[in-house]
Formats: sequence, C-alpha cells, structure tokens
Amino acid sequence: MESGFFISNCRYLHFMRKHKTLIAFVFLLFSVVSFSQDISDYKVFFAYGNLKEKKEQVIVIRSFRNTGDACYLAVNPENLKTFIISKSSLEVHPLNFDSLLVYFQGCAYANGIKDAWKNSSRNQDAGIAHALPEVKGIILTIDLCPSERPLDKNIFSKLIKSLGKVEKPVPIAIAITGKWIKTHQEDLAWLKQKIESRQITIDWINHSYSHPTSRTLPLTKNFLLEKGTDIHREVLQNEITMLENGMTPSVFFRFPGLISDKEIFDKILSFGIIPVGSDAWLAKNQEPRNGSIVLIHGNGNEPLGVKKFIKIINQEQYNIKNNNWLLFDLRESIARKESINN
Repeated sequence: MESGFFISNCRYLHFMRKHKTLIAFVFLLFSVVSFSQDISDYKVFFAYGNLKEKKEQVIVIRSFRNTGDACYLAVNPENLKTFIISKSSLEVHPLNFDSLLVYFQGCAYANGIKDAWKNSSRNQDAGIAHALPEVKGIILTIDLCPSERPLDKNIFSKLIKSLGKVEKPVPIAIAITGKWIKTHQEDLAWLKQKIESRQITIDWINHSYSHPTSRTLPLTKNFLLEKGTDIHREVLQNEITMLENGMTPSVFFRFPGLISDKEIFDKILSFGIIPVGSDAWLAKNQEPRNGSIVLIHGNGNEPLGVKKFIKIINQEQYNIKNNNWLLFDLRESIARKESINN
C-alpha cells in the first residue's frame, strides 16, 4: 500500500510539474472568481447601528449590495476604523447626518469632522493637516493619482527594510484614485501581497475617481472646482471601485491638488468623510515636523518628493532603531488627537 501510494504521489508530482502553467492559470482564475465583488445599489446612508453579537455601537455611512447581499460600510466612532458588515449582523437606526454628529458628540468621529471644518475656508490644504505634535515621527500619506508610470515600489521596499524590524506592519495611508486602480492592477496586487504578508498596513484614502486637473485653468477653477465636475460620482464611484477590488475605503478624503473651496468642502462633509490635507508636501519644499502628515507621490510623477523622503529615512536610521522616530497610523493619530483636544 505504501509503494502504491508512493507511485501515485510521484505521478501526481509529475503531472503538476508538466502542467504547472495550466494549473497556475486555473488557480489564478479561481482566485479572481472567488474574490470578485459585484457592488450595486451603492448610496449614502447615515445611521447608528448596534452590533448584534457585541455591545458596541457603530456609525453607518453607506448601504449597498455585494453580489446581492445587503451590506453597510460602517465606522468605529472611537478609532475611526471602517469595515463592511452584513445587514443581518446590525440593528440599524437611521439618522440624518447632523443628528448623527450630535448623537456621537465627543467621539473621535464627530470631533474629527468638527476639527476639519475649522479649516474649511482654505483654498489650499483644507481639512486636517497635522496630527500629533508630541509624537516622535510622522504620518506618511502617499498619493496615487492617475498615471501611466508604474508604482514607485522603492518607497515601500525602503520602508519595510528601514522600519520593518521595529514596526510590523509599517503603517501607511494611500490616497488613491479609481483611474489608478483600473490601470495598475499588477501594482495593486503587489501592494496587497505586502499587506497579506503583514509587511505594511494601508489606510485607503478617497482621492476622487478621476482626479480632474488642467494645465491651463487657475487653481480657483481647477481639480474638483472645474466646471461640470460630478462630485457625487467622484466620491462614490471611487469607493465602489475600491470595494470591487477588495479594498475597504477609509473615512478620509483628500482633495486632488489639495485644492478646494467652502462649497466643495461642505459637499465632501455631506458624504460623512473627513478631509485630510498635509503640512509637509515634500516636493513643495515643506519640511516635516513631529506629527506632520507628510505627502509624497508614489505614482512615478513626482520623484523629487520620493528622493527627499528616502533622505529623511536615511537620516533617521539611528532614531528608528531606538524607537525614537516612527511612522504612525493615520486613523489612530487623528483619533488620539481628537481625544486630547476634546
């Protein structure tokens, strides 16, 4: 019996080697089918919900169907983490947005909305631009605007090599556009592999779907301020694209070009998401401080910012090894900031 098993096993291995390309293709196809998501009936929906299995309340900001199943996109009001939950797992109580903020008054979510709104009149860098001044380190945000160039993987490899021994996974926030997702599936798969291997963790910031921009229009009429821009589509279609690709949208939004006005800012708030800017856009020669929300582009379009960031990492090697300079999670940092300030 042992001999027969050995022969059968050898034949199995021979078959596997001979047809490994075909098998790999079938496995890939199975994986795509297994993890494909069909998002429909996606809409803004505000409510507070009671988790049926836990004595815990959450904020609901979206309702939708995933391959026919009714689901919600929910936010933990204290730590700002988002998650997908089935309708059957949540007891929902609809509220309008203003009533929801009153209901959760004092929580990190409501405080974050209020904090961002204080800077709503800025034309550049509106919203929350700085997190925790007392920490030793920064919050890194990487923008992935539409681009024909490949992902700058050197950023992530450098982070993993330099911080991976003291921070595992290394926390990063990525402001992503739907058009980048659509045209960079291999790069996205590479990022997901780094997440699955727990080398990095990513907060996915909504950066609009198409990131409209013009070389000729003035800033006051550019980016999302361009005439005819469909804000509803720019926000919700981007979230749908993220969900379709197995990514959970965060509760944060970044204006393309960091450009906005009061009207567009209020529209973004009406979706229940928190605008996040940056006080250290490295390619613009803005120097980071402790607690800065640093901005670089990882889409290949802004090598100067990447070069400056890698220089900072190299300069901080000694402090990194001694836990005196780290990267901090965007959600945790803003949640902590709001608890301190309020």
